[in-house]
Formats: sequence, C-alpha cells, structure tokens
Amino acid sequence: MTYQECLTYLYEQLPMFQQVGSSALTKNLDNTIALCQAVGNPQNNFPCVHIAGTNGKGSSSNMLAAVLQSAGYRVGLYTSPHLKEFTERIKVNGADIPADYLIKFVEENIPLFEKIKPSFFEMTVALAFKYFADVQVDIAVVEVGLGGRLDSTNIITPLVSLITNISLDHQNILGNDLAVIAAEKAGIIKKNIPAVISKTQPEIADVFTKKAEAEAAPLHFADQEIAIEPLQIELSRQYFRVKQNNNLLYPNLELGLAGNYQIFNLPGVIKTIQILSEKGFLISEAALKEGLANVNQITGFKGRWQVVSHEPLTICDTGHNEDGIKQIIQQLKSLKRPAVHMVFGVVKDKDVTKILELLPPEYNYYFCQAHLPRALPAPELALMAREIGLTGEAYPDVNLAYEAAKRVAAPADVIFIGGSTFVVAEFEGL
Repeated sequence: MTYQECLTYLYEQLPMFQQVGSSALTKNLDNTIALCQAVGNPQNNFPCVHIAGTNGKGSSSNMLAAVLQSAGYRVGLYTSPHLKEFTERIKVNGADIPADYLIKFVEENIPLFEKIKPSFFEMTVALAFKYFADVQVDIAVVEVGLGGRLDSTNIITPLVSLITNISLDHQNILGNDLAVIAAEKAGIIKKNIPAVISKTQPEIADVFTKKAEAEAAPLHFADQEIAIEPLQIELSRQYFRVKQNNNLLYPNLELGLAGNYQIFNLPGVIKTIQILSEKGFLISEAALKEGLANVNQITGFKGRWQVVSHEPLTICDTGHNEDGIKQIIQQLKSLKRPAVHMVFGVVKDKDVTKILELLPPEYNYYFCQAHLPRALPAPELALMAREIGLTGEAYPDVNLAYEAAKRVAAPADVIFIGGSTFVVAEFEGL
C-alpha cells in the first residue's frame, strides 16, 4: 500500500466529518475504546493535556506544545482538521507522523476496522495515541475534535483539562444554546483533575463550576487571575504585559502569533503551564518565552491570521463561526487599508445568514467553495450575500477567487482569505 492508496482507503472506507458532516459522528465512545483496547490501550502510556473549546483550542494546543518543546520535552501534538496533509494531525516535536508508520498501522488493522467500522476520526485518534506511546513522548497535547463529552479523544485521563472560549458552532450537533454547548465541552473535566477555563463568560460560568464540583476537580478561571495587557501589535506577532493577581509576571511577553483573539487564549495557556510545573514539569521562564515567541516555527502551526504576502497585504485565517468572524472583521478594520478584498467560502451546515450579516457591505467579495461535499456552492453563497446587501462574483475554487482579487487589489489594499478551514486549506499560497 502506498501513502496515497492508504489515504484513499481512509477517505473512502471510513465516514469522515470533513466530507459528509454529522452523519460521520458516533454518539458514544465505544468504537474508540474498542480500537484502543485492540492496539494495547496506548492512551494509558503517556501523560497529556486535553483541550476543548469553540475558538482558540488549536492556537492554545500549539502554544502549549511549543513551550513544552522549548523546555526540552518530547511532545506529541494531536490536532484536527489538517490543512494541507493528513500527517499534520499527529506530530512529535513539530515533525509529522511518518507516512510509513501510517501505512503500517492501516495495513495491520484493516480487519479490525472492518469489524469495528470506526469513523475516520476514531481511527485517527487511535493512530495518534499508538504513535505517541510507541515513540515514548514525555507528554502529549490533545485537542478535542468536536464537543468534548462524546469526542473520541475523551478516553484519556489528562494531567490538566483546558477549555477555551465557547461560542455558537456546529449547532446542528451541539445545540443552539451556549449553556448546552458549554456542558458538552465541560465533559472533558475529569475526577480530581485540575480544569482551566481560559475566558470567563458569566452566562455559562456555572456550567463549569457545577461540573467541576461534581468531579471534585480544582477549577481555575484563568482570566480572573492572569491579566493580559496589549503593548504592541505587529502583523505577525504581538507583545503583552502580563500580571497575575495584580503582580507583574512578564513585563514584555512576545507571542509569535498575530490575531487580536489570542488575548483570550493566553491566560489559559499560562495557567496550564503553571499547573504542569506544579506537577513536576520543569518549564523555565526562558522556555515559556522561547515557545510563545516562536510557535509557528516550533510546531509548524498554520492558518491563524497568517500573512502570506505584503503587496497587497494578503492574510488568511481559519476562523469560521460567528465569534471567529467577528474577531477577524475587527482586526481587518484596525488595519485601516483603503479597501478590503475578501475571498470567502463556507460549509453548508453553518448558520450562513448570521455569518454573512457580520460582513461589512463596503468590502469587495469573491465568493468561492472548497472541493468537498459539505461546501456551500459559491453561486448559492453569492445569492444569499446579495440578498443582505453584499456584492461579489462566484468562483468554483479559492485560487481562482484569489487571482480575481489580486487583479483588482491595489498595493495598499488587503486581501483576506477565509470563512472556512477548508477554503484556507485549498489556498495554494499558504
């Protein structure tokens, strides 16, 4: 089996949320438990951190991995979905899982897959845990795929659970109510395991408090303890003053990730690192600073307010729900450029109208679609946009839309590519 044949098998034989949406989800953890038991319960052989949330969990996962790597640890990192290559989902010290390991795992376990009939994501979780155990990571950072309580990753017992911002996303699966969604995310809080909440949201704080009390889990609302003050924001990095309980912690902390929204993620990341230090991990201030300043280089993180060109300024971001789009628009406005050219596509299981209503009518739009069944066809998106006062042409591909934007944009303008993780993934300039 070649690498490509292996991917074809996985994509065609295993139901994949990326392709078909909620029909690929399993409503319990039985398949993951059975798969992991069959390969020796690898999840029990390494310490880990578990991260859930609507927005910010990918950034937080990569920040934590970068800091732990900078402290000298062998770090596994499991995230999803991938942008360019399947192997990006599973990394050790910034290097993707080798294709040979993937092929061997699949070839050896085809009879198991045919018996259990796991989803694509369930298989990937078992693969990740087996790989981390086999290469003997010192610690793994494990990002939840969707939700928390019933997510395939939720068979681990972490050293600490981290939950980032909660907002409306995947309502058709998780519900239309923030408290209901928060309860699903709170499902990663385990008995006697410290839990960190990055951002206090008063309307749902008691969801976490009650769950933590029920599990006798120490609970930390990180932003109530750790204050982040912006000092300087550049295109590709930013600097913060950090205080803890009104005491100066870091006078000038550099973060090698742009995006105004990172201010909501940092308190949770810093608090989680402090808890890991209390549990015996040796993480110096120098390691923390090195990791945060160089996240992208250390872990290979992509697609978060990523500058890909300067004339015209071209940025892509995978933010794809209401809260994520609000943050993106706020940051685009702060750039104060003469014109914004937005290359934009969505998947059809989002509340598309609500997302479109957030987009400024003065922007120039180039509506596109990713090459997957879940993508909303670009002509349909353009029509919906027109009905609420947004104007733009439809293109069958993100790169065609980008080329059209590039033909029109002046050097001082900005081109933005986003609306969906899958649109960013198919952008050839990334």
